Amino acid sequence: MLKPQSAFLGFFYNWGTVVAVAVLVVFFGLTAPAFLEVSNLVNILRSISIVTVIAVGVTVSLAAGGFDLSVGSVASTANAVSISLIVWFGWGTNLVLPVTFLAALLIGAANAFLIVKVRIPDMLATLATMFIVQGIAMTYTLGGSVTENMPLPDGSTAPGHLGAGFQSLGQVPTIILVMAGAVLLVQGFLSFSKPGRSLYAVGGNLEASRLAGIPVNRYRAVAYLASASLSAVGGILLASRIGSSQVGAGGGYLMDAVAAAWIGLSFGGSGRPNAVGTLVGAVLLGVLQNGLVMLSVPYYSMDILKGGVLAAALAVTYFKKR
Repeated sequence: MLKPQSAFLGFFYNWGTVVAVAVLVVFFGLTAPAFLEVSNLVNILRSISIVTVIAVGVTVSLAAGGFDLSVGSVASTANAVSISLIVWFGWGTNLVLPVTFLAALLIGAANAFLIVKVRIPDMLATLATMFIVQGIAMTYTLGGSVTENMPLPDGSTAPGHLGAGFQSLGQVPTIILVMAGAVLLVQGFLSFSKPGRSLYAVGGNLEASRLAGIPVNRYRAVAYLASASLSAVGGILLASRIGSSQVGAGGGYLMDAVAAAWIGLSFGGSGRPNAVGTLVGAVLLGVLQNGLVMLSVPYYSMDILKGGVLAAALAVTYFKKR
């Protein structure tokens, strides 16, 4: 029989993130009455949708024992490609989406090649890719933003316009449904499919998985392709939401996505990357930021609190493993 202290610590380790979200909701609900209004709660879900989708991509790479630092740059590229194809060339959404995903898959394939074939450590390979891809995206857009009716180098005006279908992707409820779909799809894959369990095995012990006959290189490559694809989804949602392509727009989502993925490790006591935990981590960060804004906390102080939350989550996770 567990001692009360051990039982409490076990419960806190398993469900501490959920408890933290609940405590923050109660605190902000009491100190900022408008926080609990339905419109604000929907706004929180909308605001974390892009971060969550990108973070789920990070989660897949973590499940394979890797770490993808290029997700923000991939999102920026998807943002630039999708908007430019519409605005500069007048392409329709049905053609823009597959081309954007193809561009993202090429980046994922480059990551997989550097990591699996060249054997560069994950963080270093994706760090290099992050800079390269960000530079390519900035060069492609000539270092500026891409907007409707913008002047082109030849003196003409950009002919394309964002259609209602593309614009709806970044609006409620579509953006929230896309987030929910990404979380459920990845969680179902990791938890209930044989390839998903094999991916966890690869991330848990690479050599043992190889000896068990699992094609580890194939699974690691698939993880980075999936991470790039989900980052592309985030970039497309971002493009739809802001209606333009901004330099490095996806880069700002990298740290929040990484934080959400790592915070989610302890969800339910799993101790391993999981999409539902990542969603809870994103909700925690979203609630914290929204509540602090309502309390008029200076924006430049928020990273301190986000870093503290991440440090606490990691401390709980790694202390439990000792």
